[in-house]
Amino acid sequence: MSGTAAGDCDVAIVGGGLVGASLVLALAPLGLRVALIEAAAPPQGAPSWDERCIAINDGSRRIFEPLGVWPALQAAATPITATHISERGRFGVARFTAQDAGLEALGYNIPIRHLGQTLWQAAQRTAARLIAPARLTALDLGSDAATLTLDDGTLLRARLVVAADGAQSAVRRLLAIDASSDDYRQSAIVTAVRPARPHRGVAYERFTEGGPIAVLPKPDDACSLVWTVPGERVDTMLAWSDAEFLAQAQETFGERLGVFRELGRRTAYPLTRVMSAQLTAPRVLFAGNAAQSLHPVAAQGFNLGLRDVAAVAEVLTTASDPGAPATLAEYARRRAADRERTAGFTDRLVRTFSNRVPGLRGLRHLGLLALDLTPPLKDAVMRQNLGYGATASIDS
Repeated sequence: MSGTAAGDCDVAIVGGGLVGASLVLALAPLGLRVALIEAAAPPQGAPSWDERCIAINDGSRRIFEPLGVWPALQAAATPITATHISERGRFGVARFTAQDAGLEALGYNIPIRHLGQTLWQAAQRTAARLIAPARLTALDLGSDAATLTLDDGTLLRARLVVAADGAQSAVRRLLAIDASSDDYRQSAIVTAVRPARPHRGVAYERFTEGGPIAVLPKPDDACSLVWTVPGERVDTMLAWSDAEFLAQAQETFGERLGVFRELGRRTAYPLTRVMSAQLTAPRVLFAGNAAQSLHPVAAQGFNLGLRDVAAVAEVLTTASDPGAPATLAEYARRRAADRERTAGFTDRLVRTFSNRVPGLRGLRHLGLLALDLTPPLKDAVMRQNLGYGATASIDS
């Protein structure tokens, strides 16, 4: 094979986004030779008040803490001390509080730019080789190693390739691995608002016929707003003036936070669930959105991907060969139940609260009431949202 040899490594991570950079940090104490390949240049600039954010749960906080980045992340994070779940036009409400869970916060809302910069800067301080910008153009799998070809002709041999390169994974495409794709025919319009009342750390998720509208706390009493709407309405809604958009968002969300006074930039993202048919291939494993890309309802996707990161590090801690079949099988075994449970949880939420079958709306209303009034059910949902699964202990 032509090209310039770049030497061997134990683990080559394809994709240097939030999941890939987190994995560099998780592998740093293991003494493995790690290379990270990222197609885009590292994020630059300081986040603005309306910057897109991502919500992490308490389970993710516990993963970040031993990686040494939590103090820097916490400095820009807004604690979520309670969640309030409702359905438009109904009085049934489910509430979860950090006090109920015995925690300081259920989770944190963090600007994605700050999260990405913090992780990348920390990755630069490790012994890992960071290759960016660079694209993977070919991948050949051998019995003892995989050979990666980059767009500049560089060759890299790795005993394990971790695909952390997103829902449209180049690794998955090059290996011709199938993925199921469920188009929700919805888009998420992401922006920020400044409400008249202080948010007090409460995150709101309000289900409507067109999709959920989520309002999450940000610094200085601003809020992230994620409005899921039918795909055919997106262009019209993006064309509204700020005043029109604020008025419609207010009418949909209600006045729990008072009047929405200021609107940030609006960006729309089509929503599709993508599930890789395989979590592993010879000398390869999939993590984060390359393994599963979920609907943003209940903010489960990145938190699930971070648990993939933790599982990779745990499996490789005792592995003599990071890409051996037994190592890959153990990773797949550890991730299967959490993956299926979380993907199923988000999918059921979307389909249940978007379904307009007569009589179902009343059942949804009763379901919210039951969730708030039935301690075992409420505890199971809380554990899922905290990132500990339906049966795991919060104290584990």
